Amino acid sequence: MKRIFAVPAVLLCALAVSGCQSAYYAAAEQVGYHKREILVDRVEDARDAQADAEQQFESAQAHLLSLIAFDGGELQQVYEDLSDEYEASRDAAEEVSERIDAIEDVADALFDEWEEELEQYSNDRLRRDSARKLKDTRRRYDNLVKVMRRSEERMEPVLAALNDNVLYLKHNLNAQAVAALKTEFSNIDREIDVLIEEMRKAIASSDEFIESLRGEG
Repeated sequence: MKRIFAVPAVLLCALAVSGCQSAYYAAAEQVGYHKREILVDRVEDARDAQADAEQQFESAQAHLLSLIAFDGGELQQVYEDLSDEYEASRDAAEEVSERIDAIEDVADALFDEWEEELEQYSNDRLRRDSARKLKDTRRRYDNLVKVMRRSEERMEPVLAALNDNVLYLKHNLNAQAVAALKTEFSNIDREIDVLIEEMRKAIASSDEFIESLRGEG
């Protein structure tokens, strides 16, 4: 269960407006909410955003399939549904990107602080053990972000293809347009399948990273 960060709302708003993350982390630590916990929460948020995006792209894929299977009816409604799916997919992709950026921000702050505090040890054995844990945590973190960014990159060609289909259909609401899009369907269908697979890897990596941090806590 996530801890409730009880910093006053006015302070949170001020920090958000200023964009001063260092002040945010300082205020958080004053109420016992440390960078490691913030990192875990942000990885969870990114994992959830990935899961939501996965569902959204699956929905867009299903609507594309419906378009390809179109056999008479109201084509305007088909276009509007597909347009809505594109917009929702784009929003989901933006949410994922923002969540990953937030992870990187707090991770940088955490690792910088950890590195600096190594110099404060008087006990060599404890310092070496902490340095080893820092190196291991950073390695696992780097692997996580690599997987997350790879799935993020996979979204771009899918979004571009979805947008192409929406634009083409918008200006060609007829059976010939549907026939033309059928030749493009297999490519975007494969792209979505690959994207979903990458998202699932990112979600699994997130769970593993969260467990590793909690196990060290």
